[in-house]
Amino acid sequence: MQFIQIQEVTKAYANHLALNKVSLSVPKQTIYGLLGPNGAGKTSLIRIINQITAPDSGQVFIDGELLHAKHIAHIGYLPEERGLYKKMKVGEQALYLAQLKGVDKKVAEKRLKLWFERFEIMGWWNRKVEELSKGMQQKIQFVVTVIHEPKLLIFDEPFSGFDPINVNILKEEILRLRQEGATIIFSTHNMSSVEELCDNIALINNGNKILEGSVRDIRQQYRTNTFEVHLSNVSSFFDEALPNGFHLISKTASGSDEMNVLIQCDPHVKANDLLSFLLPFGQIVSYKELLPSMHDIFIQQIESQNIKISI
Repeated sequence: MQFIQIQEVTKAYANHLALNKVSLSVPKQTIYGLLGPNGAGKTSLIRIINQITAPDSGQVFIDGELLHAKHIAHIGYLPEERGLYKKMKVGEQALYLAQLKGVDKKVAEKRLKLWFERFEIMGWWNRKVEELSKGMQQKIQFVVTVIHEPKLLIFDEPFSGFDPINVNILKEEILRLRQEGATIIFSTHNMSSVEELCDNIALINNGNKILEGSVRDIRQQYRTNTFEVHLSNVSSFFDEALPNGFHLISKTASGSDEMNVLIQCDPHVKANDLLSFLLPFGQIVSYKELLPSMHDIFIQQIESQNIKISI
């Protein structure tokens, strides 16, 4: 079931076309990666979903309903550019912001204390925001973003400014929020986080959608038929030309009788054909297909699009 449907949304600013008839489908209770280089149109799309701006044409549907002012109450948005009131106390400010989002004060206080304990920041409740580190402030903003338990969460570069330990803590919380029913739009330049967290992605460049689908299907779509095989008990190994359809990329000895082999096969070659070819040379210890990373696919698609545009 699709939780968000964006249908041919166009948005222009002066002489700049930020979005050009972009259509996306975000499945319910998934983490959806919104990817693209700077200036691609991601922020414009996020602003439209948040009703900060309106599209020039096209429509946005949330849970089957045309986007409406009432949906703001069901959205939590953590922008890349963040800011808290520096002179206010942390707990006081968090309560104030929670109440702005329609949470009853007593309910907000109970939820906030649970979150503060989870993030181990309860000791900062009565401290001023300006006394907190950047990472600590960002934890507070994350909590304030999710405190009203919205159905839709939009995180724009949520890990910016965090050390690796806190990044892992935040990743676990994002996964938990999805498990509890939230649909999450996740905008980032960190492709390793995309592979780790996202169920589906869309890639936008120069205001156009150029790729959309599940992370798994996209990586399969751009597979290069490259395999890594680890052999043991290797007494000899081929130095002659490989049979048609096999292309040796590298072979590396990893012991007196062990070897790692990297081979790319033509599309018609099956994995069993490769294994049958290698069996006479030693015992196959491990075998895996090397799928392209989202980083590689991202770079490849952006570069190919930019070349097409420049011609």
